[in-house]
Amino acid sequence: MNATTSGNRGLFLEEPLIFELDNPGSNGVDLAEIVDVPDRLGGLRRQGPVGLPGLSEPAVVRHYTRLSQKNFGIDSVFYPLGSCTMKHNPRLNEKMARLPGFADIHPFQPVSTVQGALEAIDSLAHWLKMLTGLPAVAVSPAAGAHGEFCGLMTIRAALEDRGEARKRVLVPESAHGTNPASAAACGFSVDPIPATADGRVDVAALKAKLGQDVAAVMLTNPNTCGLFERDIIEIADAIHGVGGYFYCDGANYNAIVGRVRVADLGVDVMHINLHKTFSTPHGGGGPGAGPIVLSAALAPYAPLPAVLHGPDGFQLIEDGQTAHRLTGAKPAGRIKGYHGQFGVLVRALSYMMSLGADGLRQSSSDAVLSANYLLAELSDTLSAPFAGPCMHEALFDDHFLKDSGVSTLDFAKALIDEGFHPMTMYFPLVVHGALLMEPTESESKATLDQFIASVRALAAKAKGGEADGFHAAPVFTPRGRLDETRAARVPILKWTKDGSK
Repeated sequence: MNATTSGNRGLFLEEPLIFELDNPGSNGVDLAEIVDVPDRLGGLRRQGPVGLPGLSEPAVVRHYTRLSQKNFGIDSVFYPLGSCTMKHNPRLNEKMARLPGFADIHPFQPVSTVQGALEAIDSLAHWLKMLTGLPAVAVSPAAGAHGEFCGLMTIRAALEDRGEARKRVLVPESAHGTNPASAAACGFSVDPIPATADGRVDVAALKAKLGQDVAAVMLTNPNTCGLFERDIIEIADAIHGVGGYFYCDGANYNAIVGRVRVADLGVDVMHINLHKTFSTPHGGGGPGAGPIVLSAALAPYAPLPAVLHGPDGFQLIEDGQTAHRLTGAKPAGRIKGYHGQFGVLVRALSYMMSLGADGLRQSSSDAVLSANYLLAELSDTLSAPFAGPCMHEALFDDHFLKDSGVSTLDFAKALIDEGFHPMTMYFPLVVHGALLMEPTESESKATLDQFIASVRALAAKAKGGEADGFHAAPVFTPRGRLDETRAARVPILKWTKDGSK
């Protein structure tokens, strides 16, 4: 029997949209009829129905529980997902973030009543300075790209303070797409730098573009190919030689925590994705934070707000005049209301304090070891574009699929049927048909071996002429392959019972 009357397959339930479950008149709460209430909203009283479905409380609970059972989640499956670190997030971090003294405070409270929260921010800043070797930090940016923009603001403020109008920023072609976008948003023009055949910045090409109009170079290290930029100090010296600044994209900092002092690389400013490196549930719009660490040259221009530890406790500096009077700083401006994504800051501090300096070093070491294990075990099956060891990401191209009729997308969809979330596809753009695998430090060898066996088996099927099976994948999921191009170009944002949109 291939079908059931209900559409369900055992405990694998066919779940309709919540709008399709609508039962007018049903609700989870009985409210008394309210009459003769004065209209205090100035004519904004609702004139018609809301358009939301009516369901009982059990129906709502079952619906969302069933949906959660269909999700890929880090608590149930392995995420070989490069670019956004999907790692285990210790429950201790969540417990700390939910402490009443942290979870229940309000940004409008008097500073005297939130001294513990300010101390937590100050402690996190101390850890970040110790780990990177840089003397200043601003913890308020809300995410990585926000941190990029914030770091470029400090560079622009420093240049303006020097009376210079430099407008050009050098960005490698392999950079995260947010790098050139942040530079442009901050008023700079972007000048791309090519890569060498071994996947690193072409230093000769970079030096050829240096001049007195260059404000900064933006460099990701380790880079988006999963490789350490071995010429990074030479690059830093070159940009400093023409009076520019070195911006380091720290999205991949989790590969070098505790092993490399960022200050020793000549970095002037770097953002750190706390949600990736220091553990916060991330992805699908989850919370993030992108503090920036700054060299002595840029420290005076760190944006507001800032926490100052004085003789009478912690003080929150909200305006530039106060900052200049107390510390001599010249803040680049305000990057965010209040003081950052506080829950993420607490989680990161909890992660750091529970692991300690030696634990953080081991964590980054284990991440690199796991990635190199994948690279070593799969290099004879897949095709790696660059020789030698990698950092935290193992990168492959689609050369092994040549003439098979199977694309990178097909291969990734088939991996879903094997019970694994697909790796990052088609990124970085400089590698054709890229498959970027980032196992993270929290995965066991047994899990990696299962993943390796599945990848090898799929590669053998692709090379063996079984392309049709790949084109149909995934087949063991609640929904088969969707038309992703159409979904992006013709999104259906509202559902109605009569089928209109």
